[in-house]
Amino acid sequence: MTDEPLRIGVLGAARIAELSIVGPARACGHRLVAVAARDRDRAEAFAAAHGVERVAGSYADLVGDPEVEVVYNPLANGLHGPWNLAALRAGKHVLTEKPSASNAEEATEVHQAVARAGTVFMEGFHYLFHPVTRRLHELLDSGELGDLRHVEAMVAMPAPPDSDVRWSLPLAGGALMDLGCYSLHALRMLAPWAGGAPRLAGARGGERTGAAGVDEWLYADLEFPGGATGTARCHMAYHTWQMSCRVVGTRGEATATNFVQPHLDDRVVVRTATGERTEELGRRSSYTYQLEALAAQLRHGAPPALDADDALTTMRLIDACYRAAGFPVRPRTLLPATA
Repeated sequence: MTDEPLRIGVLGAARIAELSIVGPARACGHRLVAVAARDRDRAEAFAAAHGVERVAGSYADLVGDPEVEVVYNPLANGLHGPWNLAALRAGKHVLTEKPSASNAEEATEVHQAVARAGTVFMEGFHYLFHPVTRRLHELLDSGELGDLRHVEAMVAMPAPPDSDVRWSLPLAGGALMDLGCYSLHALRMLAPWAGGAPRLAGARGGERTGAAGVDEWLYADLEFPGGATGTARCHMAYHTWQMSCRVVGTRGEATATNFVQPHLDDRVVVRTATGERTEELGRRSSYTYQLEALAAQLRHGAPPALDADDALTTMRLIDACYRAAGFPVRPRTLLPATA
């Protein structure tokens, strides 16, 4: 066991990486060994701005770099599966943005590759590690809210430009892939207080104008074995930002006002027969908590909170939602032979 810094390689120079890996690595004392991007100039600028040690010539060079221990994959959704597979084949640990693949078939291949590689695989549902989400679970565990009866999660944002890859079906875009996977995952994580995993009862959605097969919004209804119900909603052309999770029990309810971005709003509002209170759980980045959890697993053998089993289960539920709402499942992206 050691506290040696993680040696991280970053695929792409996406803006999200500043929040999701650069800041956490700096806060936790880990090394950003390399970055690769399709445009080397962008990679050079990213490295210079964020203290990355060097620029790799290509994504393939990065995953093959013997000094890179953990590959962080924040690429477009359609590139998660192929480059997760490439990193696993190279024997790397993987921290991937969600979802882990374009569809359940590809996620199954990732799952199998993890088993063959024997390395750690974590899908980036960072919200789960923050005290805001932990507090929702504690309130259920303590009995203060009573038995779970209903949960509703809404993850919505104003529309990105029409040219954004999140509107691209070939790159596995859509509201459910980009946002709704958070709400689905949050509901799935309530299984310990709901008698087991939820099943999909139905889904409905609306197509983005000019983007055939791509969901602008999608609402899914779920049912738990213990009788509780849930609604997972997402909207990628909403009038405002909303990322809330409301848990309702027989004795009260609690709402996390922004469970996905608790660094912006860390409130949990609790309402019971004794009154209403607001708890503030801290605005430290959920991504930092996530990287700490990964390091604890890799350096100290801590049990995984998220793994390839969880990623596959989520992807199967996403595909089921798409089918139920009348959308095609996302196609997989095939890399050129020279990639």
